[in-house]
Amino acid sequence: MKILVTGGAGFIGSHLCERLLLSHHEVTCIDNFSDFYNPIIKERNIISISKFPNFSLQKVDITDYKASESIFMKKNFDLVIHLAAMAGVRPSIENPLYYNEVNVKGTLNLLELCRIFSIKKFIFSSSSSVYGNNKKVPFSEEDSVDFPISPYAMTKKAGELLCHTYHILHDMSIICLRLFTVYGPRQRPDLAIHKFTDLIMNGKEIPLYGKGETERDYTYIDDVIDGFISTIEYIFIGKKFQIFNLGSSNTISLSQMIEVIEKVLKIKAKKLIMSKQPGDVERTYADISKSHKYLNYNPKTAFEEGIIKFIEWKELSKFSNIK
Repeated sequence: MKILVTGGAGFIGSHLCERLLLSHHEVTCIDNFSDFYNPIIKERNIISISKFPNFSLQKVDITDYKASESIFMKKNFDLVIHLAAMAGVRPSIENPLYYNEVNVKGTLNLLELCRIFSIKKFIFSSSSSVYGNNKKVPFSEEDSVDFPISPYAMTKKAGELLCHTYHILHDMSIICLRLFTVYGPRQRPDLAIHKFTDLIMNGKEIPLYGKGETERDYTYIDDVIDGFISTIEYIFIGKKFQIFNLGSSNTISLSQMIEVIEKVLKIKAKKLIMSKQPGDVERTYADISKSHKYLNYNPKTAFEEGIIKFIEWKELSKFSNIK
């Protein structure tokens, strides 16, 4: 199968490309290698997969319609998996216009190119952020997501709406996957687990926002990739539009997360108590019953096990000295 993966040099994208290549798919990766974090990290993410003869890398920005169109002209893709995005709640508050440009316009560009080139299968990487401060837990795909509390969450909701529009108008099968705080080897350095691990290892203070009471449904990367692979199988069974949660269906508080990292590192963290940040949700908690029913999704990695694997990667990885 010929598959286009946008954002394929990033944390999740590189793991997905690797799994697809090992399954003998032909994979084209689009990535713009932005300076949101050090581009060298992305380059190293794909060192091993770049050796596959069925892999090609295109340094293209999805906001550039003409450059993106040139990729679609070269190959007749069977499936587009769209992960490329500006991520992060707090940066989106500082730069909402750019988040809209990348996450909304970029998604629209890809859907329109799929329409033009008659590509009928599209998987969109959404986010648990769309649930906002949903009072009902766990979060179900049937819950209202009309109350985002950050520009990032708004752009992901907008992406889902664009996907539904193209499904209705242009006979496309589209699956939106709402990802819940993915972690593991190659995780972005700005994300909490990676950032806090670095700070604790270097004896520096970690910022503890909101007294450490916020809770997240941390999901290990291998389990998320299993969910993507199952989604690929599912999307080729008839025309459909569906939204699925990919989480662990287990909440860990910020304080608990730090305690697990301390335990694995055998180092006590230095904590700096700070006020809660605007845009941060109180809790994320995935109802994965629908994903289990239709995708046979069954996350297997316990949180501490995942942290052990992440820290083993940190200690072995050349990425450790890249900021």
